[in-house]
Amino acid sequence: MTTTTRPTTSAPARTYPSLRAAWIPLAALCLAFFVEMVDNTLLSIALPTIGRDLGSGTTALQWVTGAYSLTFGGLLLTAGSVADRFGRRRVLLLGLSVFGMLSLCVVAVGSAGQLIGLRAGLGIAAAAMAPITNSLVFRLFEEKALRMRAMTLMIVVGMSGFVLGPLLGGTALAHVRWEWLLVVNAPIALLAVVGVRLGVPADRPEDLTDDVLDLPGALLSIATIALACWSLTSGVEHGWLSVVTVSSIVLAVTAGWAFVRHERRSESPMLDLGLFSDGTVRGAAIAQVGTSIAMASVMFGLILHFQYAYGWSPVRAGLANLPLIVTMVLATPLSEWLAVRFGHRVACLIGAACLAGSLAGLSWGVEHGYVAIASAMVVMTIGLRTVMTICAVALVDAMPSNRTSMGAALNDTAQEVGMSVGTAVVGTLIAALVTTQLPAGTWSSALVTSFFHGERITYAVLAVVVGLVAAAGALTLTSSHSVEDASHTVGDAV
Repeated sequence: MTTTTRPTTSAPARTYPSLRAAWIPLAALCLAFFVEMVDNTLLSIALPTIGRDLGSGTTALQWVTGAYSLTFGGLLLTAGSVADRFGRRRVLLLGLSVFGMLSLCVVAVGSAGQLIGLRAGLGIAAAAMAPITNSLVFRLFEEKALRMRAMTLMIVVGMSGFVLGPLLGGTALAHVRWEWLLVVNAPIALLAVVGVRLGVPADRPEDLTDDVLDLPGALLSIATIALACWSLTSGVEHGWLSVVTVSSIVLAVTAGWAFVRHERRSESPMLDLGLFSDGTVRGAAIAQVGTSIAMASVMFGLILHFQYAYGWSPVRAGLANLPLIVTMVLATPLSEWLAVRFGHRVACLIGAACLAGSLAGLSWGVEHGYVAIASAMVVMTIGLRTVMTICAVALVDAMPSNRTSMGAALNDTAQEVGMSVGTAVVGTLIAALVTTQLPAGTWSSALVTSFFHGERITYAVLAVVVGLVAAAGALTLTSSHSVEDASHTVGDAV
């Protein structure tokens, strides 16, 4: 399949010589990425309050968060494909505008069903933002060292939003109603729109593709990813052998098979499957799945650990995650040095070893206090920073210039799949090993002991799974040193 591009007629794209010079567009893109990531976890801390206000049950509350993840994950590939055809900047501005306006609609919500519908709409708007914010970073800079530092900044801000969601939500709930957790998205989206319009150059025709939008492929990809995410959620809620779970798995596999068959035959496929013959593309996507399984499992598991087993408040539990944020920032020079010194393949293998080792450490540390847990969190974050940054840069850099949004969408989709798998694995194992219903209030010593036992087994299993998945992806990467001399240019870059 040959990719068509538009004739080169416009002036060269505007690029920036340093991160400081690009502070306006970088701040705008980081704001966009932050708000879409923080919305993944922001409402989780407010679910009991929402349940009381709207008179909703636990299933409805699960879908208050699940509706966002389902539409977000299901539409990432489609949004990337649309952006590569109609303009990345244009689609991002549209997504930000819709996200901000929908967030204001929460003041009119009067039932759980309405809130679920609103969250689904926010997930659609976020899907139009996620892959594009990452791909636009590559447009801002010509030098690969600057691209990696900008991508590092994006990842730190985005993951900070994901981790800080419960802390920010818990703190806000002490002073305002839960609706304000969504209303605040509107001014943030507005600031991002202004920054993108001021600092991000408009799309050049030659950087886009003239291929016809593959609507059948888009619908099949949405069905495949949405059904797969639903299957994982259903397995936890209804059981893995229930009719609804088995049916959704069969439908997901069928839709996936139909998607692959259609894409191979289409003259203008939404996702050129031939790209996966490139070891960099294939390996980066696989490794990203591994990192996200690790991150989601620890985030979900430790929220339960701190708030239920330890009995900590939401604010204190959120503060307990600060080692993740601090290490995410401080590990930047280390991850860059690993890439420069050893190349992508070996650096990612080192990162995979950190992920597996930290999960094994958690398996031991859950019974040995917060210091042991925090130490494992630090090691895990070093692995996350190394693998996530290198794979994100390598994957987008390996894509054709008019498919960068699709490359970013593949990166984000791999992470979303990993997040769903990690959460489902922890939820399933805890339910099977401990209890299907986690009681509120102070836990008995017997239940705490049982919970610790379940955590030990869960994290030991995940250490093996994550280590194998992340290492398998890393092994197919090249030995590229794409950030070579980064250590010499960092001072000038900023």
